[in-house]
This record gives sequence, C-alpha cells and structure tokens, in this order.
Amino acid sequence: MNVVNPPEKDSAALADPRQARLAFRNGLKRHTSCVAPGYVQANLAILPRDWASDFLRFCQRNPKPCPLLATSEPGDPALPVLGEDIDLRRDLGSYRVWRDGEHVDTVQDVSDLWQDDFVAFALGCSFSFEQAILEDGIRMRHVDQGLGVPMYRTNIQTAPAGPFGGDMIVSMRSFRPADAIRAVQITSRFPSVHGAPVHVGLPHLIGIRDMDADALGWQVPVAEGEIPLFWACGVTPQVAIGTARPPIAISHDPGYMLVTDRLNSSLAVM
Repeated sequence: MNVVNPPEKDSAALADPRQARLAFRNGLKRHTSCVAPGYVQANLAILPRDWASDFLRFCQRNPKPCPLLATSEPGDPALPVLGEDIDLRRDLGSYRVWRDGEHVDTVQDVSDLWQDDFVAFALGCSFSFEQAILEDGIRMRHVDQGLGVPMYRTNIQTAPAGPFGGDMIVSMRSFRPADAIRAVQITSRFPSVHGAPVHVGLPHLIGIRDMDADALGWQVPVAEGEIPLFWACGVTPQVAIGTARPPIAISHDPGYMLVTDRLNSSLAVM
C-alpha cells in the first residue's frame, strides 16, 4: 500500500474540507494525511441498525481506539454535526465493503450498497493530532515521504460488546527521545482522536515481532536513535467487524478518511 501523495498542484484545492470532499465525490483517490490541515478527519464504520447498539457499546468500552465523534440517523447518509453537505456514500476516497466479516471489495462509491437501515459511526482519527505535532515543529517521516502511517495488529485485547471484540490495531510514529516526550504531551490533549500512546518502545511486548514484516500497509522504518510510539488506531473497528461477522458493513479504507468541517482545535483539552 505504498501510495504516494499526488503532485503539489492538488494541494491548494484540498486545503478546504468542502472542496476536498467534492474532489473525492468526483473520483479522486488519495490518502488524506495532510488534507485540509487544521480540520478533523474521521474513521468510518457503517452497520445495519440491528447491529448498531452493540457496536455503540463497543465504542463506549474502547474509547482509545474508537473515540466516537458522531452517529447518523438510520438510513441517513448525512452527518450535519460534522459538515452540512456530507454524503457518507461518496465523500471518502476509498471504502471497504465487508460481508459476513470478510473484506470483499474496495470501492470509491457505496451509493448502490446503501440501505435504509444503515447507521454510520464517525470515529476520531490520528491525523488530527498529527497536525498538532507538525505545528509544534516535530517532523514525522511518513509525512515527509508522502506515505500513510504504518499500522500493526497487536496482542492487546479490546473490551468486547455483544459479538464485537478482538485485537487492537495501533499506528506507529518514531521520534528522537526529546521529541517523543513532546509528542506524548501533545497527543494527551486530544482524547477525542486517540489521545496519548498506548505503548512506547519494545514492540515485541505488544505482539509485534518484526516492524517491517508485520506492518499493515505502509512501511516506515524506525531510524537509529529513535523510539517507536504506538497509538490506538481507528482501524480496530474493522477487526471487530471481522469478529462479529455482520451480513454487511462498510468502513473507510485505512488512510482514506472522512474530512469534516470541524476544527481540530475544538477537540483539544487543556
């Protein structure tokens, strides 16, 4: 999944969240790291209403990987609390389609799959706290290289709710020691977008045996003298969907988030 950002000529159009959503709606496919800087991005999970209450409890019991920002009304593809013109069927650059817990397709539009009982859950995304890290002058290699953040499946168990449960997925960013301390301080101010790391250093203690081979998607090696920091990741609900095996579900494709009109600053706590 070594997808590189498109040329810089696209950057200005993607700085505005509404224009970014329109671009995705019109067929643009790219990951959303650094898209609409300063605005909240969200992970997405869409489930039939009969499965929604258990999934809601799963989010409530696991606020680190599943920080709930908003839910939709059944059958309504809008999320007005996050943006007046959001259309959840078309506004992401890439979606995953799940049937009986299996990822069966990746598409750019789910209008033809939409059901009148679908309930959507928008969950906080680490791209929001990444912006705060960058604004503090701390570099991140995956951003410099135009890549998505590396992710790993761990042996950390989520708290189950009904049929939903399973392993926690984490995202990894590595820093020099002083910057690592600062990154922990910064992200602690953003509990609505995963908050502080769930683990620091020693990846084998959370079930990661090989940082390169075990990476899900993008690979960004840890440089000499750096410490890997691991944050709870919004891909965790996709593991829970695989465990629960609903007849149909839709999620974001990792790295391809819902860009909202809400400011990152509105999520910060002092």
